[in-house]
Amino acid sequence: MRGPQALPNPLTGAPVPLRHRPRKAEYFTECVRASVARISKTCPQALIGFDIGVEDVPTMEGPWSRDRVPLAAAMAPVPDRSGQVVLFRRPLEHRANTRKGLRILVHRTIVEQLSALTGIAVSEIDPTGLAEDDDWD
Repeated sequence: MRGPQALPNPLTGAPVPLRHRPRKAEYFTECVRASVARISKTCPQALIGFDIGVEDVPTMEGPWSRDRVPLAAAMAPVPDRSGQVVLFRRPLEHRANTRKGLRILVHRTIVEQLSALTGIAVSEIDPTGLAEDDDWD
């Protein structure tokens, strides 16, 4: 930005802070954090023994093709290791049309993966659900 907004404040002499839109990776990480925070309030037992992580793209060998790329991977916990839910950022971003849609898709993906691993119903992990018109942080 250029112009008067970028000049220092004439009263304080301090520069005017400019707001910036978070980059894609930063926004995605914030979506994951917000989703985990929401789940920890509604159903904290679903997160016990699980680590939630993010990778850019799937690197595993598997039964997927160009037409069907996985959005997430999940591994059940074993006695000496926590369970893992890994979200793949680029496929999820590609699937969502808007930032709000991405936030919803990330949340639904985490909820579904945790439900599959724990056996807890989706409606118990996220009792209110998450509609497209919801505005949550």
